[in-house]
Amino acid sequence: MIPANILQPLIDIANSVLVFLHDLGFVYGTAIVLLTFLTRALILPLSVKQIRSMRAMSALQPQIKQIQEKYKDDRERMQREMMEIYQKNNVNPFASCLPLLLQLPVFISLFYLLQGDEFKEEVRAAGEESWLFIANLTEKATGSELIILLALYISTSLIAGLIMTGRNASNQQRMIALGLPLVFTPIMISFPAGLLVYWISTNVWTMGQQAVVKIFFPAAAPPTPEEVEAQTAAETASKPPPPPPRKRKRRR
Repeated sequence: MIPANILQPLIDIANSVLVFLHDLGFVYGTAIVLLTFLTRALILPLSVKQIRSMRAMSALQPQIKQIQEKYKDDRERMQREMMEIYQKNNVNPFASCLPLLLQLPVFISLFYLLQGDEFKEEVRAAGEESWLFIANLTEKATGSELIILLALYISTSLIAGLIMTGRNASNQQRMIALGLPLVFTPIMISFPAGLLVYWISTNVWTMGQQAVVKIFFPAAAPPTPEEVEAQTAAETASKPPPPPPRKRKRRR
């Protein structure tokens, strides 16, 4: 974990937002959900960029698969050809990671906040340690409560990941979407219950966001195999031929 003093400004901001929402009449459990939604709303421009990048990556998958098949015995050439396609179409394969990376400081700040004695005392004084089926938001969940939270975390993470990657996603993208929730599950067990509420809430936001995008901003139809083949052939024809291999001089 990152030392708390590095993230102290973010911890103070998270605390102020939760207290402000509580003063408006929301219990602390609901305030955590609203903090999650506020965080996602702030990074919405990057989320839109992420969606565009994922769609562009999906649209390029037929070409990528052709390159992978054509240069499967030459990984260096394969990587070079793939990067040329990404650059030509102005696609950054790592853009989809930005929203997740920006959420991590908030997640870690909330981790320290929920474990702080001062915040625990605030929640205890308000008599709002429990929320819905959770006994204490600032403590680790146990028993059936933990099972329900983990089931919600894993299911919403998988659904959100599959929705984000789309139908034309590569096997690698799908493996990451399916594997990350399972990798983080053992770590989540040791976190306060409020952190699981935060992550479940961000998954729900992602699912709702994708539903809105799919309904009001549908993706363009993927190119047919004939169109992909014609485009690949045109790009290959426009490239200059590679230089002949240099002959090595024989040593006498």
